Amino acid sequence: MPDKARILIVDDDPIVAESLADFLGREGYATATACDGSEALTMLDDATEKVGGGFGILIADMNMPRCDGMELLRGMRKNHESVVPIVVTGFGKIDTAVEAVRLGAVDYLTKPVVDDELRLAVNKAVNQHTLVHENKSLKTQLSERFGMGNLVGHDYQMQKVYDLVETVAESKTTVLVTGESGTGKSMVGRAIHTMSPRSGGPFITFACGSIPETLLESELFGHVKGAFTGADHDKPGKCLAADGGTLFIDEINSATPALQLKLLRVLQEKAFEPVGSTETIHVDVRFVLATNQSLAEMVETGLFREDLYYRINVVNIAMPALRDRVGDVPVLAEHFLDKHCKELGRQRKFSDEAIEALRSYNWPGNVRELENAVERAVVLSKANEIQAADLPEPVLAAMNPGMVLANASSVASGKAGAGPAAIPALVDGWNPMPLSSALQEPERQIILAALEANGWNRQETAKQLDVNRSTLYKKIKQYRLDEPA
Repeated sequence: MPDKARILIVDDDPIVAESLADFLGREGYATATACDGSEALTMLDDATEKVGGGFGILIADMNMPRCDGMELLRGMRKNHESVVPIVVTGFGKIDTAVEAVRLGAVDYLTKPVVDDELRLAVNKAVNQHTLVHENKSLKTQLSERFGMGNLVGHDYQMQKVYDLVETVAESKTTVLVTGESGTGKSMVGRAIHTMSPRSGGPFITFACGSIPETLLESELFGHVKGAFTGADHDKPGKCLAADGGTLFIDEINSATPALQLKLLRVLQEKAFEPVGSTETIHVDVRFVLATNQSLAEMVETGLFREDLYYRINVVNIAMPALRDRVGDVPVLAEHFLDKHCKELGRQRKFSDEAIEALRSYNWPGNVRELENAVERAVVLSKANEIQAADLPEPVLAAMNPGMVLANASSVASGKAGAGPAAIPALVDGWNPMPLSSALQEPERQIILAALEANGWNRQETAKQLDVNRSTLYKKIKQYRLDEPA
């Protein structure tokens, strides 16, 4: 924003308008004039369409023909909220001043206008305009960071998620987000809030699984002084902090029976009592809840209240595991690569081998694990192109499983000429890595070949390899060696 905001002066007396424009021009402001509210609205519309041509401040007379100052302020509220108005009149009335302030005016001056008063009013309006501009910029940044643009993926399952988020965001409906840990449930909650009419309100998170059972109710609903040992002052809870916004409750499957009962009432009545208090507090909160376990199964086993389950399961958004949308792995990897390169001020790209390694891995930690792997590669890679060797060891261990199985079968059957599966450390020469990492793939191949040769008899395999049977079992689990059906 320019140091001096552009000012539009509106007055049906051209002498007054020009004198104000001359004074503010000497103060260093760019100005323009209009003879009434109708012309002013047209000029505001035209200026908005021009790059860098918008007005920041408006000084308007209250008494004008065709379209007076009040009509002008009402018109501005619809399409020009970022323009800060100052009103001027020759007939000062309290009710008119109150109405003007209600419509957004930051100051109310009476004619004849004193230079010092005008200077102070304009400075106040400039500060207000700066705050409005910064607030708008921050909202845009929040929307980019937490809105739909932060949910990445082309898979049909993700397309369904996008549709549901856009559909439910406008309502107050309770939403239940289900899926494994690391699939992005909290990001969906953020996106729903950011796209909703409540985006200007608070977004509060509450993780049931990370808080001791004895403190769950106090953290969510607050407590009063003396409610329990150590409660030396009143404390508002997350529910009150989210008033006017959205409360995201993660790991709702960890909620205690007492908390479940109290939460049911809040969802139904939007009312609760802090711990140790008899005062009922009413709140306007939109609830988004998440779970990484099947609540339906927990209801069947008696671990979760059936009435609460049906109350929160109004709209269910199921987040797919990353292994079920392998086609999105390269897209997500590039997204995280761009993000962390910007944060660290680096330029990196993935090699084809690295992308293939990412696609081959099972990703038990889902999207969160993938982002961590990409961030690690950006930090540790020394060249501009990230190689497979820059990825975490579990990702390398899962690389080219088809080649490893084929080679193991060939060795087990005694076929000559069967070459070993690719060893990451020796692909295209030597790829620097710790010896322990370099030896993992050869060890995996040897163990698999021995198991195949012995018909998956673990006792005989351990004897031939001269290792303890428990050690062999750990290696089989480590390398995910599954016996064929």
